[in-house]
Parts: sequence; structure tokens; C-alpha cells
Amino acid sequence: MPGMVLFGRRWAIASDDLVFPGFFELSLRVVWWIGILTLYLLHRGKLDCAGGTLLSSYLIVLLVLLAVIICTLSAIVCVSMKGTICNPGPRKSMAKLLYIRLALFLPEMVWASLGAAWITDDIECDKTVVSGIIATVIVSWIIIVSTVVTIIIVFDPLGGKMTPYSSAGPSHLDSPESNQLLNGLKTAATSVWETRVKLLCCCVGKDDHTRVAFSSTAELFSTYFSDTDLVPSDIAAGLTLLHQQQDSIRSSQEPEAVVSHSPGPPQEADLDAELENCHHYMQFAAAAYGWPLYIYRNPFTGLCRIGGDCCRARTAEYDLVGGDWLSCHFGSVLQTTGLQYRDLIHVSFHDRVYELPFLVALDHKKESVVVAVRGTMSLQDILTDLSAESESLNLECGVQDCLAHKGISQAAGYVYQRLINDGILSQAFSIAPEYRLVVVGHSLGAGAAALLAIMLRSTHPQVRCYAFSPPGGLLSKSLYEYSKTFIVSLVLGKDVIPRLSVTNLEDLKKRILRVIAHCTKPKYQILLRGCRYELFGGNPDNFPTELDGGAQGHLTQPLLGEQSLLTHGSPTYSFSSDSPLESPAKYPPLYPPGRIIHLEEEGTGGRFCRAAARYSARWAHGSQFSKILIGPKMLTDHMPDILMKALDSVVSDRAAYVFCPPGGGANVDVV
Repeated sequence: MPGMVLFGRRWAIASDDLVFPGFFELSLRVVWWIGILTLYLLHRGKLDCAGGTLLSSYLIVLLVLLAVIICTLSAIVCVSMKGTICNPGPRKSMAKLLYIRLALFLPEMVWASLGAAWITDDIECDKTVVSGIIATVIVSWIIIVSTVVTIIIVFDPLGGKMTPYSSAGPSHLDSPESNQLLNGLKTAATSVWETRVKLLCCCVGKDDHTRVAFSSTAELFSTYFSDTDLVPSDIAAGLTLLHQQQDSIRSSQEPEAVVSHSPGPPQEADLDAELENCHHYMQFAAAAYGWPLYIYRNPFTGLCRIGGDCCRARTAEYDLVGGDWLSCHFGSVLQTTGLQYRDLIHVSFHDRVYELPFLVALDHKKESVVVAVRGTMSLQDILTDLSAESESLNLECGVQDCLAHKGISQAAGYVYQRLINDGILSQAFSIAPEYRLVVVGHSLGAGAAALLAIMLRSTHPQVRCYAFSPPGGLLSKSLYEYSKTFIVSLVLGKDVIPRLSVTNLEDLKKRILRVIAHCTKPKYQILLRGCRYELFGGNPDNFPTELDGGAQGHLTQPLLGEQSLLTHGSPTYSFSSDSPLESPAKYPPLYPPGRIIHLEEEGTGGRFCRAAARYSARWAHGSQFSKILIGPKMLTDHMPDILMKALDSVVSDRAAYVFCPPGGGANVDVV
């Protein structure tokens, strides 16, 4: 931080990012130089053959050229190790060193080409010498090609649009010229991100929904990244420091009573009942994923169990079930839920942007009609997730300010239209009119299930929803409060998705900026120690993240660009909220749905191993998910199979506790 400026443009790499790649190339060059020197000294007497003079000259010049490159790389590594992330002053000579290093590629390419040409001639010399020179030519070209690929990767399409930073301060931004330049940069950034998204999702299609999703995703990304001068390694270092800071704060806190009194029997019984319901209905949420999740959970036996359904012809029972794109999914649904053919009303794996797969089944055990919506499993689903601006809902629920995540509300509306207009729910309740309606889902499916339950509540007042690992940025405050009466969400550990919203991402960005600005260590040390800490743990207290008293003056670069990348503000930049992402009109604060049951791992356990993990369950307030927590399990805690194992564990433990309370005492859940 900031990105390096070379050839008059900004690149997506900082001057302190060259320690590891520079050291790697330096090690390779040193070994290569020693090998060539050994080859020359041991076999120079065998170079008196035809063409040997050319080969001898090639080796000598290559040794000299490599020595110069090694010296340059040594200087680059040493300079890159200086300073801190936000204090690039000690690395101001890096640009000149890189110009020298890039200039050395020209004679290296010429010499590698000459070496290749000479080797192709009929040179009658010792085979060992010829083979060694062939190896040097190959290595030369590998390094050259790798450098070209690296340049392509760190190329920033917007780098050429940045203007020299003014020393006059941010006041010049009020001029019409600056505003016009800023708007042009924002437009260019959105266009670049839209191109990137289209390339990544080139096989998705080009319908109207897809085009809207592309634009929405591009605007979100361009807005989120436009007001910082961070490079990817800065974000990695910031996340590493945040994790250690977070663990340090937690370990320094004295043990506290999480509740001031023992929960009463009604609250305890309610938690046990809802956990049992979650345990039951999670099977339907998992079944909505179809055969991929089933095979993943049963790698040795899954294919044998459902393989027949993939190949056999449609049976009469099969034809009784409505839906499309069933293929191998049908057998996995039956295996996961334990239902029969006659219990399935509709199974659809039709998947497009804003259109999610879902299934409808009769659950005789709980006497319910279950609607299960699938979570994220395709690029189309990811585009639905990333359409994160808010959208007003037209609901007959008497709640003001009905706002929700646009992409998920569109997906819920699609399922709603299918259920009502296609008569799917009518068919289900004609078979079992006394059953109640239950809507379930995991991840994206959990968000769509929650909104679907809200939409259906006017016609089905007894509807219940179980949302497993739902997205955090889903409902406005009023809808969140309204949903508590009929929606239960289940969250495991540090799962990032229930904490993920536009406002929480903005908060995470500010925390990253703050912690890297206050760290007194160079980036390479942060990343090295971070890798060791993530893999093996350790003491987070011995790595300072706050500047000493008089060290604040050493910051020579801003923490945030005052306006995008057009200007650098003061080192004392205020972390006040002025980001476009915090616009209340487009990106208001959104919350996860319903009452939330939080499963937390007891004890320290392994950092990645879950074989002996034990969990406790408690009711949690939505405010506990207002910050993104950093940890090695923040992603794995979201996986449906991990959640199912944790749910199995906590339900069995609580059942054993009910029947065999310690000391014969009352059953009290201390949370």
C-alpha cells in the first residue's frame, strides 16, 4: 500500500510484495549460476570442439549476466523488506531497481535466443556440455515466460486512469473538473468489473436477469474497492492481523457469565424443541442440493446407492412427481430424506439467475408440507448472491420499511410464483389438508426460504421457516423483528455468511485499513507469522498492532483515498462513514432472519480438525452477527455437511443431558 507506479500507471502490487517472489527467483538464479560455473570449470577443456568457442563464450557471458541479475535481485529483496505497509518511504528506490531488472530481460532474451540457435547447429562437443547448455536455455525461457505471466496478473486496467496526487489537499475535489474526472473513473471501474464478471461467467447466458445481475455485481465491486489504495497482499496481511487481534482481545477478557440468571424451563424447552426441529428439517435442506452433496457426504457408497436412478428408465412412480432437470438428483433426494416416491410433490433443479431449484414434499413424521430451496451451487447462484442492493417488497404484513436483498428477493419471488401459479401448494394440501407449511433452506436457499415464508404468511398464517446459515444482509430492521415470530435461523461458529452484508463488509474494510496502518512490522513478517499462526496457533500478544506514541508521524500515505484513487488525503484520515456503500438508499443495514440459534465449539480443539469437536447451543441476538469474525473455520463452518455433523452432535449431547443430568440436578443450559 499504495500500489506501485511504473511507466506512469498504477499496478496491483506494492513495493513490499517482492520479498517472496524476489527471494524465490534469487535462490533459483544463485543455484543456476553455481551450476553453470561448475559446468564451465569441469568441462572447459572439452570445448575445443567444432563450435566450442561459441558455447564457451555463451557460458561466460551468461555467468556475467546472471551475476548482475543476482545483485539486482538482492537489492530488490533487501529494499522490499524495509518500511511498513503504510510507510513506503524507505522503499522509494524500488521503482528504479525494477526498471533495471526489467531492462536486464532484454539482453537475457537475446542471449537465450542465441543460445537456442547455436544449440540447434551441428555442434560436435561433449554431450554433457551440450545438455547443460540446453538446460540453461530452457530455464532462461521459463523465467522469462513466468515474468510475462506475472506482469499480466498484476496489471490493473484502471491504473492508467489515475492522476498525480495533488499536494494541495482534498479541497481541489470541489472543482467541476475533479468531479468530472471522478465520475469518469467510477464509470470506467464499473465497466472493468462488468467485463471481468462476464468473462468469469461466460457460460451463464445472456437473458435480462443475467444482464441485470452483471451490472449489479460490477457496481458493488467497483464501489467497494474504489476508495482504497490496497493491493491483494495488503488485504491478506490485514485479515491476518485482525485474526490475531481478535484472539488477543478474547484471551485477555476475563471469563464472564454470559447470562445473569439460569434460563427458565419454557426457554430451555423451546431451545430443545427448535433444535430437534432443525435437526429434522436440515435433511430436507441438504436434499435440495441433489446428488453432488450426497456423493460428497457418502464418497464410498453414494454412487452405488443412487447410480441406478441415473441410468434406469422413468418409472410410474417417477412420473407422479412434477418438476424438471431431475437426472441423478431424484435418488439422492429419496436417500437423504428417507421419503418414498409418493411423498414427493415437486422436485425442480431448473437453475438460472434469480431462479433457484427447490422441492416440495410431504413429511408425515412432522405432519408438514416442506418446501426446501437449494443454496449456492452454480455461477448463476453466485450472481444472485452478489445482487446485493436493497429492494422494496410489496407485502401484506402491516410492516413499514419492507426492504430485502434484491437478488434473494427475486429468487424467492420466482419460487413463490411457481408454488402458487403452478398449483404446487394446492396439490400438496389437497393430499394432506391438515398439515402445516414449513419452508427450509441452507445459505442462499435459507435467505430465499425466509423471504418465501414472509410472502406466504398472509395465506398460510401457520407457516414456519428454518433457515440454516442464512445470509446476514437479508432483511431490514422492521422485517427482521417481524420474522422472529415464525422463522428460526441456525448458525455455526464463525460462519462468515450470516455475518456477511454490505455494511459489515464496509466495517471489515475499515478495520483492515486501521490495523495495517497501526502495525509496525513489515508485510513479509506479518504474512510469515500469520501462516504459522493459522496453521499451528500461538500467542497473538507478542505481535504489536498499535503504533507507539510518537510513531504516528512516520505514516506517509493515507489509509483511504479521499475520493477513490484521485487523491491522497492526510495520514490522519478520519475513518468516518462516507463510503458510497453506506448509502442508506441503496445499501441500508440488513439483518439475518428470525430468532437465531448459535452453535459454538467448546474448548480450543484443533484449528482444522473436527473429529472430536463438541458444541453448545444457545439463543443469540442479531447484534452478535454485526461484525465479520476472522478464523480458519470461517468458511468451513458454512458447509452443510459440517453443519449437519455439529447439529447431530449437539442434539445427541443435549438428549443425553436431559436423561442423565450431572448430579441429578435440574437441566440448565448455561450459555
